[in-house]
Amino acid sequence: MSKQKLYSGKRYKILIVIITAIIISFLFPKGESLESEVTIGSIWIQDDLIAVFSFPIIKQPQIYKAELEKAKNSVYPVFLKDETGVENNFDSLDQLKKQMREEFPQVKKNKKNLSDVFPFLSENTKETFFSLNTKNYEDLDQYFGDVRQILAEVSQRGLLDQPHDKIPQNIITIRTGNIDRLDNKFHFLNHSLAAAFAENYVNKKPYRADIKRAIIELSLYYLTPNLMFSKQFTDEELEIVQGKVSKYAGIVNENERIIAKHERVNPETKLKIDSYKIAKGEIIGDGGLFLQWLGKFFHILSILILPSIYIFLFRKGIYHNNLKIAIFAILILWISFVTFLLNQISIPDAARLLIFIPAVSMLMTIIFDSRVGFYSTVIASLIGGALRGNDYPFVIMNVIAGVLAVYSVRDIKNRTQIFRSFMFILLGYLVTITAFGFERFESWQKIFIEFSFAGTNALVSPILTYGLLIFFERIFKITTDLTLLELSNFDRPLLKDLARKAPGSFNHSLTMGTLAEAAAEIVGANPLLARVGAYYHDIGKTISPNYFVENQLTTKNIHEEISPEESAKIISDHVLQGIELAKDGQLPKEIIDFIPQHHGTTTIKFFYDKAIKLHGAEKVDITKYRYPGPKPQTKETAIVMLADTCESAARTISEPDIEKVENLMSNLINDRINDKQLDECPLTFSDIRKIKEVFGSILLGQHHRRIRYPKQEEMEKSE
Repeated sequence: MSKQKLYSGKRYKILIVIITAIIISFLFPKGESLESEVTIGSIWIQDDLIAVFSFPIIKQPQIYKAELEKAKNSVYPVFLKDETGVENNFDSLDQLKKQMREEFPQVKKNKKNLSDVFPFLSENTKETFFSLNTKNYEDLDQYFGDVRQILAEVSQRGLLDQPHDKIPQNIITIRTGNIDRLDNKFHFLNHSLAAAFAENYVNKKPYRADIKRAIIELSLYYLTPNLMFSKQFTDEELEIVQGKVSKYAGIVNENERIIAKHERVNPETKLKIDSYKIAKGEIIGDGGLFLQWLGKFFHILSILILPSIYIFLFRKGIYHNNLKIAIFAILILWISFVTFLLNQISIPDAARLLIFIPAVSMLMTIIFDSRVGFYSTVIASLIGGALRGNDYPFVIMNVIAGVLAVYSVRDIKNRTQIFRSFMFILLGYLVTITAFGFERFESWQKIFIEFSFAGTNALVSPILTYGLLIFFERIFKITTDLTLLELSNFDRPLLKDLARKAPGSFNHSLTMGTLAEAAAEIVGANPLLARVGAYYHDIGKTISPNYFVENQLTTKNIHEEISPEESAKIISDHVLQGIELAKDGQLPKEIIDFIPQHHGTTTIKFFYDKAIKLHGAEKVDITKYRYPGPKPQTKETAIVMLADTCESAARTISEPDIEKVENLMSNLINDRINDKQLDECPLTFSDIRKIKEVFGSILLGQHHRRIRYPKQEEMEKSE
């Protein structure tokens, strides 16, 4: 793949457009058809929408979610009643009492340590029980009877396995077998309340404190919940109840009208349209979705074809430069991605004004021109509106604001002028927001919210433009009119050096700038580029200025002392030296091209003829007397070549008149044509005729014959 093909190849232009269209087509709201892409409050401008089949009306997500939440709140936590654990505890309690009786004799005789028996009880509790009179087990029976009573009463009241504050609702479901009953959770005990109940029960007994503590400890050890929360059964109940919540708000029958032409879209009709779209999507399946995507692709492609045709017909400079086409594609994709992201976020509808289309308008105007800026504004607005669901107000708002942004920078003279666009952008948005607000009877609150977003856009767009302009200039090596205006400042180091070291060449460049600018304007080239290119075309002469006749202040000619070949080399070297100076001065390529191309591969005729007279034609190598080239590749460099030729020669005419000037220009320009110097540039014969007319009028005005003052000859003589 050659670099030139990548830079200007036709297939790459087509590829850029197609890839851009493909990417954007994937950024449409998923699965949405055009009939559903409406906003509440807009007017349905298509024909009556009639249902071709029956379909359910899907509830709004927030309403359906609220109904599910309501259903969830109607389901009470399910607690299973299980007395098995309580019965087991009674058995364990009886077994413990029996074991204590058996262990009493052994402990009393110190044959067993307390620490070796009943490890689940504290030492204090064991000491309390084993300190009882072993001959009188009635006390032990009584104490264990108290524990049994506590367990029985707690079980009868019901012991929950969860604290009250962990149960979200006050009402709970008690399930016993297949029978459910509802009750308040506070009618039942939890562990802390059961402990308090046990303590209160024991405190009413006339026992010693240590016995009370022992009874409470034993009771708490055997307390087992008999009301167990069941997540499984609760979830099942929840699923049943939520399953009864319908997703649908009604049904639209076949052949029923969904919305009439010119009817305002309200929430109810919007719901029907959205539901119809979803139903159609389910019916058509994957094949239909592909066709829908294909429709979106051709939708975007048809929009992109508009600027493509304009650029092909009227902006050849952009058409032949794939980098410039890529800039257009990048900016359109940027707007598309921002629109897509805002579509994915739940934000106010007014936030659509944060899609900075005016920034694209200004960038395209500054980088190219105002007409390209206008087309870019319309295209970006149309694509943004499409991605927002055919949002007509969005398109109009951004076209108006974008066009005013184009107007604000159409004749930009410096970078800070970009910020002047703030008021123009804001004005465009304020007018259109107010217009649509009044048209739709929107509240002032909503209008002012949109004003605030519009103000943000108007403030941020110039800042974005300023930053992105620097980015594109550096990354894509783009030379904008703004760059050219900055380069035309005579305080630039290279121009200051030219004026100081080679004043004759500097004045010659200024005259050429005037000629080139006027000619470029009349043939549809870039006048500013032609003028600035003319300013810098001879900067190489600052290296050896005295070897060029316009800088020789004395009658002595240095070239008389050296050979024609040396003279030709010095003259032609100013091209290579100029290129080096331009690169060191970081001039853009568009300006550097003027340095070699304004001479093309022409012959340094004066010294070539001189060499032939000295050595004969057969001994002179003409290649040593030619400029290195290349020939002019653009209209601008060709114009500067012709301006250089005509301006230099016009100085030599004595007593110039219109006939002499026109004849001289015709001969010189014909020489360039016959030498095939203009074969590689897009100038036509019609362009050349116009250029000659412009050059003739300007040169005749600059070199007209002047009336000599009386005694001027005496004044010219030295005293």
